[in-house]
Amino acid sequence: MPEGDTVWRACKRLDQALGGQELIGTDFRVPTLATTDLSGRTVIEVVARGKHLLMRLTGGLTVHSHFRMDGSWHLYRPGEQWRGGPTHQVRAVLETAPWTAVGYRLPVLDLVATDAEATVVGHLGPDLLSPGFDRDQAIAKLQAEPDRTIGEALLDQRCIAGMGTVYRAETLFLAGVSPFLAVSEIPNLGKIVDLARRLMLANRENPLQVTTGVSRRGQHHWAYGRAGQPCRRCRTHIQTAMQGPSPDRLRVVYWCPHCQPDRSTG
Repeated sequence: MPEGDTVWRACKRLDQALGGQELIGTDFRVPTLATTDLSGRTVIEVVARGKHLLMRLTGGLTVHSHFRMDGSWHLYRPGEQWRGGPTHQVRAVLETAPWTAVGYRLPVLDLVATDAEATVVGHLGPDLLSPGFDRDQAIAKLQAEPDRTIGEALLDQRCIAGMGTVYRAETLFLAGVSPFLAVSEIPNLGKIVDLARRLMLANRENPLQVTTGVSRRGQHHWAYGRAGQPCRRCRTHIQTAMQGPSPDRLRVVYWCPHCQPDRSTG
């Protein structure tokens, strides 16, 4: 599933291309919106809220989408060949004079009143990439379930919006915290929150998501995607497992058992 910075970059591209432009044609290929025509409305802005994308239009409407595992928005010039996948995977087409935005494989696509956006994103915790990020609220939401593992808590978008498995692995590695520690065992949650925000802000313009400071291929990450490989710090082999609150919500987790011992690290 894309991280919040991936959605942020997608929103920035869409906003730069469509912001201020009038829609001259729309085609929604999902049953609930099949008869919807937004032609004549102007795109006011496109913004990210965690991993959600909100395209706000004149007339008080917002096109809401979520990428989940493999959804995406692509931009094409008029007459340009679409390359995002086969036609049957297209879920939405939004045309303006200079650009056509095509949404592929979007598992979540709906239309809501702009003043009712809370119905689709109101459950989210503080957004790590928001200029108004509320650090204290994020910490409080993490502490609300003290017996839960920190690895599970960080992926709960109700606590912190925008974090995925990449930044979970890298944040916890840099903090020296095992993903299997209970939230109550961690004396400084603020350190983890600050690290996560700093990593995502540093990478919001960088699709490579570099956390080591080294952009060479194969050297982007400390732990993520490196199962069985030696830790870059101590040479212990990076471990991997599946973690989640239930069998149908398991996500892959990576950690170094030496650098991230399964005990309070102080």
